[in-house]
Amino acid sequence: MSSNLRTERLDIRLSPTAKRLLQAAAQSRHQTLSEFVLETALTEAESTLAERRQFSLNDKEWDAFQAALDAPPRTHPRLQQLLNTPSVFDRCP
Repeated sequence: MSSNLRTERLDIRLSPTAKRLLQAAAQSRHQTLSEFVLETALTEAESTLAERRQFSLNDKEWDAFQAALDAPPRTHPRLQQLLNTPSVFDRCP
């Protein structure tokens, strides 16, 4: 986290069974329930977001990826026409 100042609150509803399970897990780590839930949720959030930011490729896939990056851009005539056509804002007096 960028800031350790805890000014926000998160409220959740859970079953008594779920709460007992979380409390037992927190106790096994010598943490409060809040510490355990926060640490576990942040770890899972970082893992989930990392999957969107990082990817791995084998040698064949890496070569294909590099070739795609190195290839010259393709032309798109309709996009070129759109970009060369004055917008309605350019035509306003």
